[in-house]
Amino acid sequence: MRIGCPREIKNREYRVGLTPESAKELVAHGHQVWIESHAGMGIGATDAEYRAAGATIVDGPGPIFAECDMVVKVKEPQAEERAQLREGQILYTYLHLAPDPDQTADLIKSGVIAIAYETVTSKEGGLPLLKPMSQVAGRMSIHAGANALEKIHGGRGVLIGGVPGVMPANVVIIGGGVVGFNAAQMSAGMGGLTTILDRDPEVLERVGTHFESRACTRFSNEANLLDAVRNADLVIGAVLIPGAAAPKLVTRAMLGEMRPGAVLVDVAIDQGGCFETSHATTHDDPTYIVDDIVHYCVANMPGAVARTSTYALNNVTLPHALRIADLGWREAMRADPHLAQGLNIHAGRVTYGAVARELGHDLLELAEVLA
Repeated sequence: MRIGCPREIKNREYRVGLTPESAKELVAHGHQVWIESHAGMGIGATDAEYRAAGATIVDGPGPIFAECDMVVKVKEPQAEERAQLREGQILYTYLHLAPDPDQTADLIKSGVIAIAYETVTSKEGGLPLLKPMSQVAGRMSIHAGANALEKIHGGRGVLIGGVPGVMPANVVIIGGGVVGFNAAQMSAGMGGLTTILDRDPEVLERVGTHFESRACTRFSNEANLLDAVRNADLVIGAVLIPGAAAPKLVTRAMLGEMRPGAVLVDVAIDQGGCFETSHATTHDDPTYIVDDIVHYCVANMPGAVARTSTYALNNVTLPHALRIADLGWREAMRADPHLAQGLNIHAGRVTYGAVARELGHDLLELAEVLA
């Protein structure tokens, strides 16, 4: 199979779909690997390193989209990339389709076979291809929030850990999954007064046992959420419904109850965001203010720590890429039902239930695709 990896073009996106090491593995399996020139510069990987791994360097993304059987990326294809996708071509990347009807429509029109990292599952029921980026984003959310709390960015001027004689920041984390757990690790480690809200008693028990007295847990209902947000300096939105749009848990009305200069960091923004007032921002212009509340809603947070993120991502995406290339996508999915959960669009039809429900498309059942 001929596998192509273009340079990412989203704002300040420095990650790359394949490292030189991953390219070498694919070549060792007998596949051709085409890398767009300078695609790896954001992680310090040169064209010479890719050539040494056996890859072919091509100028521009055109040859990759025109001639490769599978395109491996990090972020969802941008409009100019979607226009180059071909019928029957495999697209293997993060997609986050539920809040993105334009991308969904373009992928349907293209006839591409779209496999989304974020909906591939594990035997344990987790999301293994999403997990490393959730770990990165969770940890970064506290860094981003601490920065946004500074007065020069419109924040309250509060230091997360405080100093002797001065209270630390009150940090509220909505969601106790991978993002929330990692955010709590950073917040508690910096000395913040950390509260984790979740609706799953087992999650609350697990995080409560882990953090003991370093963090508090609360059941997430409307009253508890409002009480926690009202007293927060920093709120991290870490809610995920696999493949679906995130629920809007913090409403516009709640902002009026919050302390002026408090900060909201919406890590769920790739899935539409879990704050009613959220809209996606970029690393170039990461924050905006609504009703005196600072919002940080960068949609590709891990791109800022590209080398760490790329290698963490390749650790989990490469095994599936090898299976798809070795067996073909359909046989690979027949052999691995967890990989099959990553199929979101096939032959102009939506094949993932949550996306079909959110965007009003008819669902093509996975069993029918794989029959």
